[in-house]
Amino acid sequence: MDKAVFERMKTATEQQEKALVFERFSNKDALALGSFLTDRVYEQGLALAIAIRRVNGAILYQHMTDGTNLNNQNWMERKFHTVALMERSSLGAWAESNLTGETIPVHGLSESTYVLCGGGFPIRLATGEMVAILTVSNMPHIEDHQFIVKALSEWLGKKDVESL
Repeated sequence: MDKAVFERMKTATEQQEKALVFERFSNKDALALGSFLTDRVYEQGLALAIAIRRVNGAILYQHMTDGTNLNNQNWMERKFHTVALMERSSLGAWAESNLTGETIPVHGLSESTYVLCGGGFPIRLATGEMVAILTVSNMPHIEDHQFIVKALSEWLGKKDVESL
């Protein structure tokens, strides 16, 4: 991919993150959102692992369909840490990294704990506060990101959110 593609992805993910915000987000909301996402996975016949965690790491919701395994859970863990640290989607962080050349080790971080790829998305309140992180795993990383954006757009009733 050339620089223009990464620029477009960086801009698109920034716009998605600004548009897909919540008025409130309780533990009960996490259960409802997780169930909604899981229903979408089964309706589409996907094999996908889903997790919603508080920023402090507490798991509020997790489901893994048949066809997923502990490896997917490990990927979600790494995506979670990336979003928590960088306070942006993991795909946005990936695009940024490809533009700047700054990799995980450049920041003194371990690639066993962090990963630059799509599939992690911040759950923010309209105030700007990041309160939780949604991660998915098992599709190619851009498709993981797109699944999240499409589902959150539907959940939040946002029809004008730009896709990649």
